[in-house]
Amino acid sequence: MASESAPARTPERQAFYERIAPFHLAPLWEKLHSLVTAEPRSPCVPFVWHYRDVRPHLMLAGGLITAMEATRRVLILENPGFAGEAQITGSLFAGLQLILPGEVAPAHRHTQSALRFVIEGSGAYTAVDGERTVMEPGDFVITPSWTWHDHGNDTSEPMVWLDGLDIQIVKLLNASFAEPGPDDMQQISRPEGDSYARFGHNLLPVDWKPEVKTSPVFNYPYARSREALDALGRNGDPDPYHGHKLRYVNPATGESAMPTIGTFIQLLPKGFSGQPYRATDGAVYVCVEGEGETTVSAPGVGATILRWGPRDIFVVPGWTSHTHHADGEAVLFSFSDRPVQQKLGLWREARGNG
Repeated sequence: MASESAPARTPERQAFYERIAPFHLAPLWEKLHSLVTAEPRSPCVPFVWHYRDVRPHLMLAGGLITAMEATRRVLILENPGFAGEAQITGSLFAGLQLILPGEVAPAHRHTQSALRFVIEGSGAYTAVDGERTVMEPGDFVITPSWTWHDHGNDTSEPMVWLDGLDIQIVKLLNASFAEPGPDDMQQISRPEGDSYARFGHNLLPVDWKPEVKTSPVFNYPYARSREALDALGRNGDPDPYHGHKLRYVNPATGESAMPTIGTFIQLLPKGFSGQPYRATDGAVYVCVEGEGETTVSAPGVGATILRWGPRDIFVVPGWTSHTHHADGEAVLFSFSDRPVQQKLGLWREARGNG
């Protein structure tokens, strides 16, 4: 039977390792069991950011630096297991962005794909490749890879949204490119709502051919998502693990709305108590409505209870068993790197205690 740990270091072996080191060689048998593990291992830990605690710091940042000076005024949600690495999971970035009344976050583009999930405020906009969309709480907005985008707030109240980006995936592939726009605000070339009119009603323009893998719909309004969840809640029993859970899709292909980030929304009925579930994709959750808690269990660590309410954000590491519990009716938005794992044939799940 193969050894489950590195072979013993004899004086002869140690001398050999030192002899080959100047040639930039190393013995795989010393590293194999930490490189190819029996199950996923990650420094990622379960954690919750309560919006009531984060918001004062975000507003303080608004008085310290302008959106124009910062390019993007964002406070990073940094997982404690990835201190100093600007990661919320092993593959994804998350942060809270603030746009104050009258401000503009200047136009730029980059190869990283981004999502915006609106946390606070109503009526500010984001513009993507010549089209603006007004943002409302609970809206899921996409900025595809290498598209010009800027944000602005013409209202009298602050606007806050959650940014989610595939920064670590792009970094791993060494494929990061970025450039500033020629102007702070891009020229608008299409009327507001044009993308949704063309692609958001189970219809597609007859001669349209997709040029990218990202959904042509770049704003998925929460009002429509909530309607769908309500219908599911009326029409059948919830899944014992997820409640009533839907995934956002690209209407042209039926695949994930974003090629590298999967996005989901779920309704937990009043009193819902989920069964244990785990999957290889670590997930970031936002509580949109309601209150409850998620219990995360990992071997050798024990159970961590994450208590959440409206606007709170929490992370469940990949391949950790977890259960959702709702006090009253609750809605959770979430995102993960599931599409990448599925394309590579790596994603797997386990329901129950298996």
